[in-house]
Amino acid sequence: MISAVERRRPAVRAALRSIHWLTLALLVAIGVGPLYMMVKGALSPASDLIADPLTLWPADPRPENFATAWDDLSIGHYLLNTLQVVGGSWAVQLVVAVTAGFSLSVLRPWFGRYVYGAILATMFVPYTVSMVSLFLTVIDVGLVDSYWSIWLPAGANAFNVLLAKRFFDALPSELFAAARIDGATTWQLLTRIVLPMSRPIVAVISLLAVMHSWKDFIWPLVAITDPDKQPISVALANLAEQAPQDELIAAMAMAIAPPVLVFLVFQKYIVAGLGFTGVKG
Repeated sequence: MISAVERRRPAVRAALRSIHWLTLALLVAIGVGPLYMMVKGALSPASDLIADPLTLWPADPRPENFATAWDDLSIGHYLLNTLQVVGGSWAVQLVVAVTAGFSLSVLRPWFGRYVYGAILATMFVPYTVSMVSLFLTVIDVGLVDSYWSIWLPAGANAFNVLLAKRFFDALPSELFAAARIDGATTWQLLTRIVLPMSRPIVAVISLLAVMHSWKDFIWPLVAITDPDKQPISVALANLAEQAPQDELIAAMAMAIAPPVLVFLVFQKYIVAGLGFTGVKG
């Protein structure tokens, strides 16, 4: 829209630079603003949250709210439950995505296109539509209040299979043919050739699985009815009715800190892995 000649003009450059900085500031405010307000609320006394909830910083910060929430609300126990839920869901999703993507992309059975189409078709079915039938199935097999009721359904993630297949499609087929000629079995082809080359997409699937499992609320609420086994996302909703507001916000801050830190540390792997798959958005 703006030609190279116009970009050389000082006024145009200044206007573009101002627009860029304003856009950046707006994005930072949208992304960091809620996190900042949550930390501010966690450090504020309960009286300040009621009297002046929009203040930018509490007049009397109380970092001891975190320790109080940890002890009084048993946040450590619920975080341990969450780690069990996330760990099992991550393992199931990774195994299903890698093996399914490997089968559809590398082995390529004659019925693979039909299976792949059926997997993609599940992406158009809303999650809430299948929840009733899934819950009835969990009841029939006796998995209510068991973490397996969360781990096993987590494997049915069509998007992860799509990511894995797209990545494996980009690997050189000549390498697989050479390995076959050298006598490599299917298991050796997967473990010794494909997986060592697939670290970017494994990292992407792992991070997406961890982020989704950590924040999932509806299905753990339905499948886990025992309060002692519930993850932090469900426990916070139950604690909201009885816990003081400052301790509750401190508990929320502690609950959101692990996935945020994981994403900040490993975000470059997400970008690199998605770049290899060619998936946009």
